[in-house]
Amino acid sequence: MTAGELTVGTNRGVSDACGRALTKAGRRFLPLIIVSYFFNYLDRTSVGFAALTMNRDLGLSATAFGWGAGVLFAGYCFFEIPSNLILYRVGARRWLARIMITWGLIAAGGAFVVGPGSFYLARFLLGAAEAGFAPGVTFFLAAWFPPQYRARVLAWYLLAIPLSSLIGGPVSALLLQLDGLAGLAGWRWMFIVEGLPAALLGIVVLLVLRDSPAEAEWLSPDERGALTHVLASEERDRAPHRLLPALRDVRVVMLAAIQFGFTLGSYGVGIWLPQILKSHGLTNLTIGFVSAVPYVFASVGMLAWAYYVDRTGQKIINLFLGNLLAALGLAIAVTWTDLTPSLVGLTIALIGVTSARAIFWTVPTSFLTGIAAAGGLALINSIGTLGGFVGPFLVGWIKDETGSFMLGLLAMAVILGIATVLSGCLRLVMRKE
Repeated sequence: MTAGELTVGTNRGVSDACGRALTKAGRRFLPLIIVSYFFNYLDRTSVGFAALTMNRDLGLSATAFGWGAGVLFAGYCFFEIPSNLILYRVGARRWLARIMITWGLIAAGGAFVVGPGSFYLARFLLGAAEAGFAPGVTFFLAAWFPPQYRARVLAWYLLAIPLSSLIGGPVSALLLQLDGLAGLAGWRWMFIVEGLPAALLGIVVLLVLRDSPAEAEWLSPDERGALTHVLASEERDRAPHRLLPALRDVRVVMLAAIQFGFTLGSYGVGIWLPQILKSHGLTNLTIGFVSAVPYVFASVGMLAWAYYVDRTGQKIINLFLGNLLAALGLAIAVTWTDLTPSLVGLTIALIGVTSARAIFWTVPTSFLTGIAAAGGLALINSIGTLGGFVGPFLVGWIKDETGSFMLGLLAMAVILGIATVLSGCLRLVMRKE
């Protein structure tokens, strides 16, 4: 099944005209959005491969690298809500294009850092430039796809995350082999080659995206009308329509805490996986290919799980199970530390966190709308994304203190356990699945 075909199904209450509109929208938007998020996630996490040689060149300890890898999320969180409110005012098409062009240029500029200070600054600016992209895309997709399709649409969009490691890992390792070309270190070439495509894709986004079905000239009048009617008829769970009530909503706060947990696990594993593998004696090139293995299973698992959630409508219980699986996987990786069982545990953890992420974003879009959605999604993502700072820093700090990655993985397992409990408690505050 292709990304363009994923919206064709047998869901009740969807007319033929609406089905045609969704199929056209899937074919037009989803490949572009997947590729865009691929480079978004790659520009965040490829620093883990750069560290294999960059840390020596810049004189970075494990703690210093963990701080620099995570400080991106400080810039991201600080500008997240303002960015998404601007997106709501000017439209997703224009603002997402702006975000992509600036982050692509800044990511490529990371090739020219010369020490810890400039490394921290480059990472902070990259986070500030990216702010609003992920919740902005979620806001955009909710404006186009009805709830009975949302889990699978979000899963295809979020497929970019495991793909960025499945494909990006080997590519990053190969780019490190360019060491010395034109007098630049391989990790500098990696930042340039992987950063600039995002800026070019931003121009494509500006030309291709449309903010709503009403603006889509490539839909027939019947298709536009049918899809607009279905979207307007969506039932929402006690939906706040203003910004401040949305930001104070207990469901928003709980969801932010849950996302903090699985984001911490995702980035904590993703950024440190190359160095965890290096601690087992693998070469840099071998690490690039071995690190891709867990993401093969994570990609398949996430898509299959999302389709199951769309068929059953049981979002909350499956969000709970995804977080639980992630915590158990990290516990396995800590308990059995040889390469093969540890890699199996990390694979299970990544299946859990990637699936939880796809299921997760269907929950806030079931009760947030309008400016409340723009601000609420941004707040959830800004608080949740702090896990992207805490995870890498926590693992790096514990590694420097103990000489091992194992206690860092154990700490992340405990935090994911808390996220699992909170996921189960959502049933107490959500009336509708």
